[in-house]
This record gives sequence, C-alpha cells and structure tokens, in this order.
Amino acid sequence: MYTLLASDSGQVHVCGHRGHCVDRPENTMAAFRRAVELGCTSLEVDVVLNGDGEIIVLHDLTVDRTTDGRGYAEDLSTSEVLALDAGVRFDPENAGERVPFLGEVLDFACEHRIGLHCEIKDTPQNEDALIARLGEHLAAVPDAGNWLVAISFDHQQLAKVRASIPGLRTEGITHARHVDPAGLAIRAGLDSVSVEAGRFRSEDGHAIHGVGVAVRCHLPTPAVLAGYEIYGRDLRSVAGGWVADGAVDILSGDDVGYLRALVDEFTPS
Repeated sequence: MYTLLASDSGQVHVCGHRGHCVDRPENTMAAFRRAVELGCTSLEVDVVLNGDGEIIVLHDLTVDRTTDGRGYAEDLSTSEVLALDAGVRFDPENAGERVPFLGEVLDFACEHRIGLHCEIKDTPQNEDALIARLGEHLAAVPDAGNWLVAISFDHQQLAKVRASIPGLRTEGITHARHVDPAGLAIRAGLDSVSVEAGRFRSEDGHAIHGVGVAVRCHLPTPAVLAGYEIYGRDLRSVAGGWVADGAVDILSGDDVGYLRALVDEFTPS
C-alpha cells in the first residue's frame, strides 16, 4: 500500500510530476518508466475524459500542445486518441509515444507498487462521469485503491469523489499559504495537502501533520533552482531542510533523479 505519511512509511516519497518529464514527453509511459528507473515511489498524472467516456492521461483539455493532433479531448473517440503521437512534439526521437489511458497507468502503478496521484483536470460538465468511470476502474482492480490518490484544486470536487468512492484517499492542491492550513485540511476532509515550494513553510507542514494529514511539496525544475543559486539563493538546501526536519512526506517535480538525490542526501540516517 502507498502510505502517505513519512512517519508511517519510513521514507519521504519521490513523486514524478507527469513522470520524469525533463527528457521524456510528459504524461507518457516513457516518462513513467523512466521515473521508476530513477527511483520514484509515486507519480502525479492528469486525467480527462475522451468522447467515449474513457479516462485518458492528459494535462490540457485539448491535445494541441502535447500531441500531433488538434481538438478537445472530450470530442475525440478512443480510436482517434490512440492515433495521436504524444512524443513527436517533445522530441522526434520520442515519436510513437501514445496518450495513455488511465487503466494502463493504474496497472503500471500497481505492478511497480508506487503511488498514483491522479489529478482531475476535466470540465465541470464532465465531472460526474469522470468520477463514476474512476470508480469503475478501481472496482475492476481490487488492489488499485491502495495505490491511487485522487487530487484536485477543486476541494468540493474531492468531496464528491469521497461520496462516490468511499475509502478513496484525496489530496487538495493549493497555491496559497492559508491562515490555518491544518484547519483547511480538516474541513475539506483531505488525506494530503499539496503545496508549491514557494508557499511552503516547515511550521505549516508540522501543523498539518498534527491533524494526521500528509504534505506533498512541489519543487521547480533544477534549471530554475540553478537560476536562483546564481544570486545566492540555495533553495535546494531549503527543501533538504524540510526533509531533514520531517516537515514533508512527498517531494514532487519534473526531474526524478534530482529529487531522488536530494531526498537521499537529506534524510536523517
């Protein structure tokens, strides 16, 4: 089972944001396989519905940015999605990568025993259908609920998820620093809170832990962090301090190798 709290799992998890996507196309099986090779213990993926009511792994509502196709995902049939190339825009060497369907990614996570933070990106009108289809996926794979965590910026949406799929864990994403982050987690019924590094403080992590809720902190890419270091701002060590201090349970980002090395370096022996 994917255990969220580091105090229970004995480790700070390394989460590949859309897989390892600094040198693989985001949200593809190539990115997920590379993340596992580099030592991730979880993945964060994005999901929307296609025109046949199937859940596909895609960040945007349209396929334009990440594939060789055009149009809204919800207007495309399964056969049309399967025909898309999700690698060639990133790099011609990755030509032939497909847009994955949730079922195959869920099987992959269960096989490799890694967590799957599944972010609902769809439009409000597709929300109920997506949640229902997610429930069907979880019912079809008995162990899947032990590995999948539903996540969203929309905390009311997560309440719907919990009502529809009892026992499924949820994670609320926020880009704000709240007056009472622990109270926010309790009121929203969350199992985990995801916070951007720029809005995170150790004391907030400890407060959230105090109510039994986990913390995922998302870091910028190494290139961005290196840009800060030019001006004497060592944010890598700041993030390492959160690991050493026990303030975070999961570090996520695009470069899994970088995160793996950071967590290994700063985890107390």
